[in-house]
Amino acid sequence: MTARPRIAIVFTGGTISMLLDPATGAAVPTLDGAAILARSPGLAAIADLVAVDWGLIPASHLSFAQILDIARVVRGQLAAGADGAIVVQGTDVIEETAFALDLLVGGPAPVVIVGAMRNAADPGYEGPANLRDAVLAAGAPALRDQGALVVMGGLVLPADDATKTHTSAYDTFQARNLGPLGTVSGDGVVVGRRRTGRRLLPTVPAAAVEPVAIVTATVASDGAPLRWALAGGARGVVVAATGAGNTHPDLLAAAEEAMAAGIPVVLASRVPAGRVAPAYGFPGGGARWFAAGAIGAGFLTPVKARIALALGLGAGLDDAGLRALFADP
Repeated sequence: MTARPRIAIVFTGGTISMLLDPATGAAVPTLDGAAILARSPGLAAIADLVAVDWGLIPASHLSFAQILDIARVVRGQLAAGADGAIVVQGTDVIEETAFALDLLVGGPAPVVIVGAMRNAADPGYEGPANLRDAVLAAGAPALRDQGALVVMGGLVLPADDATKTHTSAYDTFQARNLGPLGTVSGDGVVVGRRRTGRRLLPTVPAAAVEPVAIVTATVASDGAPLRWALAGGARGVVVAATGAGNTHPDLLAAAEEAMAAGIPVVLASRVPAGRVAPAYGFPGGGARWFAAGAIGAGFLTPVKARIALALGLGAGLDDAGLRALFADP
């Protein structure tokens, strides 16, 4: 790598791009890549930047097809010689899109996903600071071979563990299972640990398999929501169980019906951190789910598990391939 890295920045919209609509007083996407860069002085002294205006949309509007296209653009920029890539987007679904990019973009170059919690009209707008941190991270040799990363609030987080924990706080993004990989401090990146492994799809799918439903176990819930999802055409199901993987027994019965019909079912936990496990043997307990053939999501949250299942099915993975994809690195 050269002393001065070449970094591609793909701008997609989000709060970092927003100003207030005079008619409503609410934030709307407005600023393109050039306008955001103009508000972020000093970046040119860190790296040679290649700005790509992909779009200007709220992250909550993103589709699987658009995420696959963003991944294609990132791969193209890296193939063209970029030392690292940044995707600038809204924070609403960063934990999902970052994990999707982790699955879809191979190679050693850092892929950094970044946004802002305040719009550009807010006195507390932190977009420029976050973008500067992202540029430093994308060009850091110490972060090569670490896959996709979320860089927000000075933290460097692995995409498979990065989670939004607060609706508006600056430090909303955390890695609840193993903690951050490092921090961005001053003009450099301090790496405290490296990922023990990473997931990567063996082939890039042309499309995700949809719909994939998330069914959340709650007090007094039975198997009806899962059966409704199947009736609606679900081609995969993620169950967000309580605790380490426990549900009402009728929810397990509905999942067994789905699996008997060839619909893969992934067992995750609705708890923000920790792994699902075959710890409990009562009806509906985690041990019963694993014995029935559910795929354990490990420490992946339900929304990340849905990303993996939809893209894994799109890549043509069979049961063994899906289990390998979901296995904790």
